[in-house]
Amino acid sequence: MKIRTFIDRPILAGVISVLILILGFIGLSQLPIEQFPEIAPPTVSVSATYTGANAETVLKSVVVPLEEALNGVENMMYMTSTASNTGSAKITVYFRQGTDPDMATVNVQNRIATAEGLLPAEVTKSGITVRKRQTSNIKQLAVYSPDDSFDEAFLTNYMKINIEPRLSRIAGVGEVNVFGYEYSMRIWLDPNKMQKYSLVPSDITTVLDEQNVEAATGTLGAEAKNTFQYVLKYRGRYENEVDYENMVIKSLPNGEVLRLKDVATIELGTRAYDYIGEVNGHPGCNIMIAQTSGSNANEIIEEIDRTVDEISKTLPKGIKIVDLMSTKDFLDASIKSVIKTLIEAIILVVLVVYIFLQSLRSTFIPALSIIVSLVGTFAFLSLVGFSLNMLTLFALVLVIGTVVDDAIVVVEAVQAKFDEGYKSSYLATIDAMDGITSALVTTTFVFMAVFIPVSFIGGTTGTFYTQFGLTMAAAVAISLLNALTLSPALCALIMTPHQTAEDGGKLSFSSRFHIAFDTAFHRLVTKYKVGVVFMLKRKWLAGSLLVVACAGFALLMMTTKTGLVPNEDMGTVFIDVRTSPGNSVQETRKVMEQVDSCLRTIPQVELYSNTTGNSMLSGQGACNGMFTIRLKDWSERPDKEDAIDAVMAEISRRTAFISSADIMPFTRPMIPGYGVNSGFEVYVQDQKGGTTEDLLKYTRLFLDELNKRPEIGRATTSFDTKFPQYLVEVDAARCKRNGISPADVLSTLSGYIGGNYASNMNRFSKLYRVMVQAPPQFRLDTESLHSIFVRNDEGEMSPISQYLKLTRVYGSEMLTRFNLFSAIQVNGAAATGYSSGQAIKAIQEVAAQTLPTGYGFEFGGMSREESNTGNTTTLVFVICVVFIYLILCALYESLFVPMAVILSVPFGLAGSFLFAKMFGLENNIYLQTGLIMLIGLLSKTAILLTEYASERRRHGMTIMQAAVSAAQVRLRPILMTSLTMIFGMLPLMFSTGVGANGNISIGVGTVGGMLIGTIALLFIVPPLFMIFQYLQEKLMPERQLPKIEKK
Repeated sequence: MKIRTFIDRPILAGVISVLILILGFIGLSQLPIEQFPEIAPPTVSVSATYTGANAETVLKSVVVPLEEALNGVENMMYMTSTASNTGSAKITVYFRQGTDPDMATVNVQNRIATAEGLLPAEVTKSGITVRKRQTSNIKQLAVYSPDDSFDEAFLTNYMKINIEPRLSRIAGVGEVNVFGYEYSMRIWLDPNKMQKYSLVPSDITTVLDEQNVEAATGTLGAEAKNTFQYVLKYRGRYENEVDYENMVIKSLPNGEVLRLKDVATIELGTRAYDYIGEVNGHPGCNIMIAQTSGSNANEIIEEIDRTVDEISKTLPKGIKIVDLMSTKDFLDASIKSVIKTLIEAIILVVLVVYIFLQSLRSTFIPALSIIVSLVGTFAFLSLVGFSLNMLTLFALVLVIGTVVDDAIVVVEAVQAKFDEGYKSSYLATIDAMDGITSALVTTTFVFMAVFIPVSFIGGTTGTFYTQFGLTMAAAVAISLLNALTLSPALCALIMTPHQTAEDGGKLSFSSRFHIAFDTAFHRLVTKYKVGVVFMLKRKWLAGSLLVVACAGFALLMMTTKTGLVPNEDMGTVFIDVRTSPGNSVQETRKVMEQVDSCLRTIPQVELYSNTTGNSMLSGQGACNGMFTIRLKDWSERPDKEDAIDAVMAEISRRTAFISSADIMPFTRPMIPGYGVNSGFEVYVQDQKGGTTEDLLKYTRLFLDELNKRPEIGRATTSFDTKFPQYLVEVDAARCKRNGISPADVLSTLSGYIGGNYASNMNRFSKLYRVMVQAPPQFRLDTESLHSIFVRNDEGEMSPISQYLKLTRVYGSEMLTRFNLFSAIQVNGAAATGYSSGQAIKAIQEVAAQTLPTGYGFEFGGMSREESNTGNTTTLVFVICVVFIYLILCALYESLFVPMAVILSVPFGLAGSFLFAKMFGLENNIYLQTGLIMLIGLLSKTAILLTEYASERRRHGMTIMQAAVSAAQVRLRPILMTSLTMIFGMLPLMFSTGVGANGNISIGVGTVGGMLIGTIALLFIVPPLFMIFQYLQEKLMPERQLPKIEKK
């Protein structure tokens, strides 16, 4: 099928474009919308509880056996685990990018099954939970009581009974986490009364096992000739306090029965009491929602919002449900700003085209091309399963300047034919298309060639480049298709030659504009020609400039700070509060109230909630707390001092006087799924099995050195071995003398002080635990052990304190392991003006100096990705350049001429980094994607020159003449290409508001590269062409092939 077919059949050409548009709109309607593509590695979390156990016990009895079993599960990257004094164990296994999360979960479950025999019975009884957690929360809701008419326990359970189940049923919701404890029947044993009747806690557990049961009692009268049959129904598990109070423990010698209420008080309480939640200073409860892998955040949040609206209509008076954080807010706002940028870019590009073509008819053709290419790309996105995210949208903005190119080349060529004196647009189009079809296809393929190899890089950065690159490649491919079908058809239909003054008659505005523009442009070309000849006579100058550009590029690349993605103002701030070790929840609460009073008057805050006893950074523990703050909408805080960094600085300033706690504001990371905060995460490992004290000593040393470095804003660890503890030793000899087994002593101790999960109860159509424990006043301090008694094998009671020896020691509250080694987690952030890449480098240097042999360090989360990506970028650029060179060699059947094209690229790259440096930007993924596109664009532009020059040379001009004439003829299309690109990028370069940092990163790099690259290209490529064409003819003269004789 020849191009001519489409010129002859414009309707056919039109139909093709309309089809592309329709497919594009269908694709657009089905595309999921998200912030970033699924880049975070799939993670599976395993959690278990060992009630009453301390961190070391949990580590030895639960974490170690589970880790041993899990290590090396298929596709695993690394795992971290924590054990805490509240008895909870948590292991998180991170899998390689692209692992199926469901398979990963199944594999983890299978591995755990092999270890279950090694775990304490208490742990297997309360169950081991395995969840495929999408690593990040997409939404945080809070339920609170503005008039304090309900307490926190009621709100938490209202949430768990009425709200959580509805949210969990929404498709794509992976985990709904309610912060707070569900109800539980508390049996508070009075040790004095227990001793009077010579009872121990295990007796109570036995009673519950006997009497609080469900039983299948069968049917009377079945299989008989009776008229009726009766089902026997046992009342089953008890529900109310009264039923538990009247349970019979034993019958006494005097004929009376001893009931549970005689030795204990019974109430409906909560499962544990180490946690307090507040919202806006009122009792409340938080709920975190995470998505499953591969689901679309936007749709889930819309569905959640609908459900929450319905729920809030039915809430009892005095309960309110509010939105604390939602990823959709930022997403919607940033997508809106990208679309605004898109429209601005299209308008600017069309303007540039109009100035060069001076006729509305000619401008209409490229403008149409932009729309067809952009809309058509959506069909491609939908086909390959990409989503509409920040990367694909940026790719579309970037590509506006490029898709217009092919159409411009067509219109420009037809225009040139008119200038030669053609009168018929049909003939002009046919002749023009003959000359440029091959160049169009070549340049487009070269441009696409840059993006294809990039998409083979694995890992996070690979996903970024792939989505970005393939989107651009698709848009450019569609624009080529368009330039070969619709554009020529339209040229033949609607383009007309400009009127000239000789025709007589009144000139239209566009013709006058044309004449003025032409004379001005002609002057420019003459000046340019002088410049080119000047350069051609001094080839050494071109050579030395090239060396300077390469050196500059290398130097700038070394010194520009690196990062993965720029941090944006996401509208949510978290504060981590850590009070002194050993504080009770009530003490921590006092500090939280101080922080609360500081936050109340910050004008940018919309609402906030706090939790005492748990924190995202420091984990669960009585001395930890955390705030979640939702800032006002971006439109309400336009100024510099309203930005998130300013608010965080203000929080730090206001809370500086609270000396009794470490207070650290942080924001959630840009890319969901890498840890909780946007800073760095390092684990210092003890690889030789030393003591925790030594590990802490070296970590402290490491931290001190680290905080001296200018790159590090702050680095801290929540780990501490200063938590007051008592070491319990049982005197086995004395136990044996009195007929008591040491195990009885320990079980009595854990029954009264640790608390036992003894049985279950049904209520509010849910299942709750029955917990047995001594009331708080009987477990205040070591003195209270005197009132606890243990029974020997003859039924005599003796005080437990005589068998125990307690020593005051200090220990840690949380123990962490990283890949089977004990570790301490260090969190922190880069200093202002430094990037995360520089911080990572500083950490590596400090670790090498301070950590002795037997101690190592590993990065976790985002930092791990970033420390691994450093080397891929250079590789990417090398591959791109090699690819282009190979394609050009094949096209020109020459090894030398393509060098003229390739060597024009370093100028652009250097320009890009120069601008990034001037604007103080970091070398991140956005800048790099812009650079890759630059390599393609600059090569594409240089080809316009060399292609024409080679052709002139073949027609018998001298090399110098060929170079000069090519430069002269091609100036106009080259300027149009670069100017459309530069103007298309300006809105990004000067963007403000939501997501501005990302826009600026892309815009500045591309504008800088295009500006400097084009200027260099116009003056450097002609001399380079001369040198390489000369070499080509000297070293590889054309082969003189013998004529093939016809038989």
